Amino acid sequence: MPTRVTKPFSMDLGPRRETAWIPTADMAKEKSRPTWSRQIEFTLAGIGSAVGLGNIWRFPYLCFRSGGGAFLVPYLLMLFVLGIPLLHMELTVGQYTKRGPVHALEQFCPLLKGVGVASVAISFIMCTYYNVVITWALYYLFSSFQVPLPWQGCNNTWNTPNCTDHATNNSYSSTASQEFFKYKMLQQTAGIEEAGVVRWDLMLILMLAWILIYLCIFKGTKSTGKVVYLTALLPYVILIALLVNNVQLPGAIEGIKFFIVPQWERLLSVEVWVNAAAQIFNSIGIGFGFLMAMSSYNSFNNNIIKDTLTISIVNSLTSILSGFVIFSAFGYMSHLQDIPVAQLAVDGPGLVYVVYPQAFASMPVPQLWAVMFFCMLLFLGIDSEFAMVEVMVTTLMDQSNQPLLKFFKKKELLVLAVCGIACLLGIPNVTQAGIYVFQLMDHYTAIVSIMFLAFFEVIAICWFYGVKRLSDNLEEMTGKRPNIFFRLCWQIIAPFLVTVILIFSIIQFKPARYEAYVFPLWAQGLGWVIAMASMIWIPLGIIHTLWVLPGSFVQKLKLSITPFALNNKSKIPYCERGRSDSYPNMSVISSDAISTDYKLPDETN
Repeated sequence: MPTRVTKPFSMDLGPRRETAWIPTADMAKEKSRPTWSRQIEFTLAGIGSAVGLGNIWRFPYLCFRSGGGAFLVPYLLMLFVLGIPLLHMELTVGQYTKRGPVHALEQFCPLLKGVGVASVAISFIMCTYYNVVITWALYYLFSSFQVPLPWQGCNNTWNTPNCTDHATNNSYSSTASQEFFKYKMLQQTAGIEEAGVVRWDLMLILMLAWILIYLCIFKGTKSTGKVVYLTALLPYVILIALLVNNVQLPGAIEGIKFFIVPQWERLLSVEVWVNAAAQIFNSIGIGFGFLMAMSSYNSFNNNIIKDTLTISIVNSLTSILSGFVIFSAFGYMSHLQDIPVAQLAVDGPGLVYVVYPQAFASMPVPQLWAVMFFCMLLFLGIDSEFAMVEVMVTTLMDQSNQPLLKFFKKKELLVLAVCGIACLLGIPNVTQAGIYVFQLMDHYTAIVSIMFLAFFEVIAICWFYGVKRLSDNLEEMTGKRPNIFFRLCWQIIAPFLVTVILIFSIIQFKPARYEAYVFPLWAQGLGWVIAMASMIWIPLGIIHTLWVLPGSFVQKLKLSITPFALNNKSKIPYCERGRSDSYPNMSVISSDAISTDYKLPDETN
């Protein structure tokens, strides 16, 4: 006789009740799943994972390239119609299913269960090279205690005859900060085909970075929840201190004016709108799976909308605050070079590791500001990094909790194994050709793959699973249904915008390059292999689902978009609504949350 289980909630479900069927084993796992010690810990962890280095360099860079203030208009619009609704969707799915992205998508839309696997794959691939950015921050942090700063002058062994110790816009010369980044830290070769040797000092710092990540997450929510108080809050103290200092520098006001005063004609460019949407998407972390994984540790009745608004709005405010900090420094540099802000030579990674260190050299007490800035980069990077690692750990624990713990004895050893493997895979990034490897992986992972994943995730949850079911889930947890704005965004606006972004990403796709260096064809092919390492799981998931489900091809298709159809799949034949069939060893959750095509009989054999 199956057991009837009702999750606690306060509202009246009304006369109509539908049933969703979940295996008893899953219910046992849900009861034993750990939760955050305090809800504020999840909120801070969510802020920390969403707020990262992209807020410090990618947002100001896109803003600079898009004409300053003109970028803010589409950016804020995309925040409210794309970022907030999709974040709300992911947190709802994670908290309701109590699972990471793999099992959450498998339950909600079996046909597209590969999207969850792809999210884990892309997060793991990214964590192998993203930690190199933390490695660079640590290298600069250790170098910041020298007097004078090693990038302040040209009287060093690594400097070239073209080096200049003052800001310049001359393409035939290079600044001391550029040469420190290129010739001292990276010791980069001419291209990816010249691998060079492993930079052993960077290798040791990479290992240190992974040790820090391990210490942040090895105890799960117990350790992560405590670490985020420091890593999520301290960067704001440093940002505000940098802003107070920067606004007092000569020319800072001109840089701020460029940042906040729109060039309205730039709004006619489609690229500006697409970049704004893509920045919201990548900044919050939609499609990467880490926010869904972390929300799976929430209490069942947690107020999701509160966390959604807090994480998304704080993330965007951080980007805007960073804009004021960076553009005030731009104004100062334009004053030193006696050229307009718009003519400064700025690129992506160089914004953090070349342009800003160059500004430090002319500030009072440069060592103090350098230490503060690179501490901030370290904390921002650590938050995002351990969130990506946590996705893999959560998925492995959800998949085979007991076998893994039997092999590794403790969860701490499993986390150590994941960190160790990721560290080994990151070694190519600390060779002399490491900057090219990093750029190649970032281009084909963070730009190419993520848009495909996001598209299929939105289709799986918003259309196949359905806005009505998602709304019912939210009502079951919180007692309130989402308002018309969220339902409209989920149903129409978000799928449309994600589709547009995907189309324009394909149309405007350009092969990977680093500065003036264009990657050879074999490297581009390797990049597509890296991209396919995550994207391939979507078609493989479709094929596997259709293979294992019973019935004719049409019946398989109908079952494949039915929630929970893969639960006890060998004993679930396709049936029309209202028919009774046997589903032994199943438990029933009474709710409005999920509509299915199955009903459990009163007795089972």
